Order: sequence, then structure tokens, then C-alpha cells
Amino acid sequence: MKPLSDQVVIMALIAAVGICFALAFWTVRLHPTGEPPLQWRQGPNALVPSLLS
Repeated sequence: MKPLSDQVVIMALIAAVGICFALAFWTVRLHPTGEPPLQWRQGPNALVPSLLS
């Protein structure tokens, strides 16, 4: 079995990195963040009624 040439290895690395970037941008484009960020200052009591009353 002959070893791969340098050009083939470099092209394979560039293709792999390109595919990773393409998948990342494609995923972000398919699922844009439409929800507002979580407001930590509200705390869990603001969302759940009190169990003590």
C-alpha cells in the first residue's frame, strides 16, 4: 500500500474543516434563536406558584 501524497492529505484536511463549518452554519440557519435569553433574576418562584400558600 502506497502512502498518500501531501496534496491529497492537505485537500482532505481542508475538505473536513470546510464540511465542519458548513454543518455548523447550516444548523444555525435551520434553527435560529427566536427565544429571548433566560432571565436569571426572575428565579424559579416567578414561574411556579408557591406551594406554601
